Amino acid sequence: MKRAITLLGSLSLLLIIASAIFIVINRVPDRPVEALTARWAQPPSQFVEINGMKIHLRDEGPRNDPTPILLLHGTSSSLHTWNGWSKELNEQRRVIRFDMPGFGLTGPSPDNVYTIERYAQTVIAVLDQLNIERSVLAGNSLGGYVAWATALFYPERVEQLVLVDASGYPFKAESIPIGFRIANTPILNTLMEDVMPRSMVKSSLENVYGNPTLVTSELVDRYFDLMTRSGNRKALVERFRQTQPGQLADRVPELKQPTLILWGKLDRLIPPDNADRFHHDISGSTLVLFEDLGHVPQEEDPVSTVSALKRFLANSKSIALSPP
Repeated sequence: MKRAITLLGSLSLLLIIASAIFIVINRVPDRPVEALTARWAQPPSQFVEINGMKIHLRDEGPRNDPTPILLLHGTSSSLHTWNGWSKELNEQRRVIRFDMPGFGLTGPSPDNVYTIERYAQTVIAVLDQLNIERSVLAGNSLGGYVAWATALFYPERVEQLVLVDASGYPFKAESIPIGFRIANTPILNTLMEDVMPRSMVKSSLENVYGNPTLVTSELVDRYFDLMTRSGNRKALVERFRQTQPGQLADRVPELKQPTLILWGKLDRLIPPDNADRFHHDISGSTLVLFEDLGHVPQEEDPVSTVSALKRFLANSKSIALSPP
């Protein structure tokens, strides 16, 4: 018995030592936004003062576009997830994207509020700041939830709606990125505020890509750097606590805007049956599925996904111009 207790004590000591080494090796303190802007806020980035925050924003394309396209990223992402779409669109269309509160270079909300209603209010505040009356609103994951919630709360401000693997319905994930699991786990989520293994970021990205081999070192760098922006890791925990899918799900049928639904069939986080539900509940909506893509199809294959958007916008325009 004494020998067993001694052995157990030795194992516990080894575990404590191993944990301490792990924490020391992977300790990444918060970094000020100024340390990250040189790499991740290259032109045409700008910082706009809105609701007590300096929101990181990019506004590209012709200013005479009557209905600019506003792109909203998902959880732990940033405006950079839309680089491919912006490149394909901004010669003909005005394209706006920004880091939502709690993410990217924008950083945390000063009052620590991350409800879906507040995110929708932020979208409207950005449109007001840019003097835009109506827009095409597109969002991925959490950004999709924010997009359709904004269309629900402020229908007069949204011309068309584009949902890309959007959140909003209750769902059962097939696989959850390890970073999200930790953010939802008490004690561990506190530890995450100072510890950030690069391998965890890489694994989380591979989890949401249909083809994990497309996850590059530069992509990991971007997500890693922006997650360690001062305050973002603490904000992530609050985001999960305050904004849960299902809060407005019964109101989805109220959406009347022409809606395009894009979904990766290999999405293991928000399964494709959610795409079918959006398609069923939004009258007249268009659904396009991508066989080989995952949860962030606009980032994984921007050319194919933006082509579907262009067809939708062209068709909507032709319908609008048709004689009665």
